[in-house]
Amino acid sequence: MTSTAPVSPHIHPGWRDALADEFAAPYMAELKAFLLERKAAGARIFPPGSQWFRALDLTPPDQVRVVILGQDPYHGPGQAHGLCFSVQPGVRPPPSLINIYKELERDLGVTPPAHGFLEHWAQQGVLLLNAVLTVEMAEAGSHQGRGWERFTEAVIAKVNALDHPVVFLLWGSYAQKKAANVDSIERGGRHLVLKAPHPSPLSAHRGFLGCGHFSKANAFLEERGLAPIDWQLPDSR
Repeated sequence: MTSTAPVSPHIHPGWRDALADEFAAPYMAELKAFLLERKAAGARIFPPGSQWFRALDLTPPDQVRVVILGQDPYHGPGQAHGLCFSVQPGVRPPPSLINIYKELERDLGVTPPAHGFLEHWAQQGVLLLNAVLTVEMAEAGSHQGRGWERFTEAVIAKVNALDHPVVFLLWGSYAQKKAANVDSIERGGRHLVLKAPHPSPLSAHRGFLGCGHFSKANAFLEERGLAPIDWQLPDSR
């Protein structure tokens, strides 16, 4: 890996090796230059640099069983920590996550926790990947189109190429377009692709609530000899 890549040491070696060509690519050097420029200009960038690749650090490629795709990190102070839909301990769960909890309770009887910290899922093989890995405070989408999308498309391609089945939970049109080329079982591939509207309060009532994705994901995994996900989050945080 070249020193020009915007990479922190906090990334699992399995991903570092799998994505070596991406880290060495010119677009990543350009992305690093942009991030350094914005930081020098006084921009507050979330999450902290040590957490940009947190999803990849917690969920190595050979352990990925489920993929959930988000768009970009939360842009409020103290929220983002590198996992889509997740917030740091002590931060109130955002509205979309509250709807995810509602569907989990309806689907599997999972008790909603008082927090929004999802690392328990990531540690079990749920890759909580945003399409864009950084954002500036109070400016949603401010780092879109700078190179992160190409990098995360490479991550999805690596997951798609794994020799074991994976469940893709694609909520909203953005996530569905992002993973449009996944080799789903409908196409004769090995992966299960489940689609629903985004859990945002603006769209959750259009089909996310009632989608049953969590029970469907676990049933698919168990049918193929893989352990189901324990979606119940501990309340210790």
